Amino acid sequence: MNTLKNNVQLVGNLGMNPEVKRLENGKKVAKVSMATHESYRNAKGEKITKTQWHNLVAWGKTASIIEKYLKKGSEITVTGKLVSRNYIDNDNVKRNLTEIKVSELLIAGNKK
Repeated sequence: MNTLKNNVQLVGNLGMNPEVKRLENGKKVAKVSMATHESYRNAKGEKITKTQWHNLVAWGKTASIIEKYLKKGSEITVTGKLVSRNYIDNDNVKRNLTEIKVSELLIAGNKK
């Protein structure tokens, strides 16, 4: 049951081409944004769609798969955990960032 404490699973589409870097220590990291959509009907019967944006980060082999096979618009399912961190931006302002550290990736849609 401990593995369920911080577990996220999302299905959505990439909002940008992946940004992949190789670090000095040789490890590869991929960062990408992902949109998830939720639809419902309001009291008037109109279809309303809400979009949420998520920051994904993947390491190692998963980063290599993202680099090789994914691009903006790709539909994927990810499993991972929420990770929050703070940083100081270029204007010396403290920022908070929440990301999903990807542990599993499933590529959906057509293979091209």
